[in-house]
Amino acid sequence: MTVAQSQLALNDVCESIVDCEHKTAPTQEEGHPSIRTPNIGRGRLALDGVNRVSDETYKLWTQRMEPRSGDLILAREAPVGNVAIIPKNMKVCLGQRTVLIRPDRRKVFPDYLVYLMLGDEIQGMLRAQSNGATVHHLNMKDIRGLRLPLLPSMEEQRRIASILSAYDDLIENNTRRIAILEEMARRIYEEWFVRFRFPGHENVRMVESEMGPVPEGWVASTLGQTAKYINRGVAPKYDETASGIVINQKCIRGQRLNLAEARCQSKSVSPDKLVRRGDVLINSTGVGTLGRVAQVQKEMKDCTVDTHVSIVRPGSNTDHDFFGIALLSMQPHFEAQGVGSTGQTELSRGRIADTSVLLPSNDLQQCFGGLVGPMRQLAVTLQSKNTNLRTTRDLLLPKLISGELDVSTLPEPEATAA
Repeated sequence: MTVAQSQLALNDVCESIVDCEHKTAPTQEEGHPSIRTPNIGRGRLALDGVNRVSDETYKLWTQRMEPRSGDLILAREAPVGNVAIIPKNMKVCLGQRTVLIRPDRRKVFPDYLVYLMLGDEIQGMLRAQSNGATVHHLNMKDIRGLRLPLLPSMEEQRRIASILSAYDDLIENNTRRIAILEEMARRIYEEWFVRFRFPGHENVRMVESEMGPVPEGWVASTLGQTAKYINRGVAPKYDETASGIVINQKCIRGQRLNLAEARCQSKSVSPDKLVRRGDVLINSTGVGTLGRVAQVQKEMKDCTVDTHVSIVRPGSNTDHDFFGIALLSMQPHFEAQGVGSTGQTELSRGRIADTSVLLPSNDLQQCFGGLVGPMRQLAVTLQSKNTNLRTTRDLLLPKLISGELDVSTLPEPEATAA
């Protein structure tokens, strides 16, 4: 690899490095994304649940410098060091604890700089330079003075960025497909079981029930009567060499199950507390995470949950997809059912069991499962593909950045407009 210059600081290869406004921007339902630290992923922005601001707020929050495509946003805290590039055709502003970095494109390719900063060497320096008694954070002087390793030529920077970006592009495409599939399943559920516009509804009369007017033949019930099993998990015996897996509260986010935060444990577990395909898991203690819901959509060997998570298992006559989406739609209800002090709220098994649920006929449930089940399984498959893509990308990144893998003989990628 050819060397551009040695002992460069980050500031030497950037046009500007600008701090955020140190106050919270007023938000609204629609508008421009306001990027906070949770929205800064590894290389790409994560816009699920992003705050949005008005045109007026956008102008005020971008007075120092207006972010543009190809700029980088760095997280100064929580967690320190995450960095992402702003994509084309997106107007964003900075939320608190973030920094805007504008690369000098004559010296460094923006996409390459993202991956360079995500490499082990730079991440190690960022963690070492962060300070704070309770929350680690970076100061602007250290960010601007961040020492960079030797830079390859611009041609090699583009080749390296092209290889790694290809993985992130596939991950983004799969993520969009997952969101579409989940939204389709949710809309069908609402159409059939909330608005009562299910196939053949024209020929079914409405009757009064304790839950209001419902289609004839539907049953007003509770989860206690419907579920086969409702209980908390185990107090695990953590052992990173063990084959057992324990799911905790961190694994349940965005109504999905993410086993990246799960831990290994060796405690013997009763069969009922081993999670099964179709089980719904509900965070049942804490503040901020209480009531979050996710469904287990594939078989998992020797996997349980800890005592902060409840297992709600559908009955044998209940369609798994109907049961899962029904409980996902109840997440606001579960979030509001916690009892206790502000430091520790609890969602009891009794409160879960007392939750009302409206059960359509078994035939209609099966019809629904036959329609949305393949969509949801495709989403699970795409999630697994994304896990594999991230693993491969993360294995390649240090080898490419360090020069261990030679890219000098590869064709230069086509130039793209920023």
